[in-house]
Amino acid sequence: MGNKPSLTTTLPWRDLLTRLWILDPVPAWLPSNNKFKELASSDKHHLVDPALAARLLQITSRKLLGGEQPEPAIPRDGTFLGALFESLIALNLRVYAQAAEADVHHLRTQRGEREVDFIVIGPDGGIVAVEVKLSTAVHPDDTRHLTWLRERVGDQLLDAVIVTTGTEAYRRADGIAVIPAALLGP
Repeated sequence: MGNKPSLTTTLPWRDLLTRLWILDPVPAWLPSNNKFKELASSDKHHLVDPALAARLLQITSRKLLGGEQPEPAIPRDGTFLGALFESLIALNLRVYAQAAEADVHHLRTQRGEREVDFIVIGPDGGIVAVEVKLSTAVHPDDTRHLTWLRERVGDQLLDAVIVTTGTEAYRRADGIAVIPAALLGP
């Protein structure tokens, strides 16, 4: 791991970018009626608008969608594009949640065995859990954290959703909704 910058280098930059409204922290969900052991309490950071990264890298929509190869090349393994896609969904969820007087959090166990990208908590305490997948298809393994959460919180979970790059919305046999990002709305 010699290529990763140290925390003493990254934390001041993260704090500065947050103060400049370039990074937007998503707080950890730490329920008061904690049915979980060892939840991580650190924020998860997203770009306030992933279009900023695309603009800084001079990536047009055509380059981003693969019609033209940019210089330098965009890694297509999902890590870079996945982070941009998740930041886009974070931006949308926060806007919709604010209109509904709800809050957006994330859930991660301390050792990282379980993670749910977004936990939207309504004013009545109801939860909508959201996973983000940079894929058109949902695989069985993609639902495991949502299913785990449903088993832990029961009826407090109003819905479980996977946001994809697909074209059709549907509900799986296990009750989990699959919604394309293009159809996501309040």
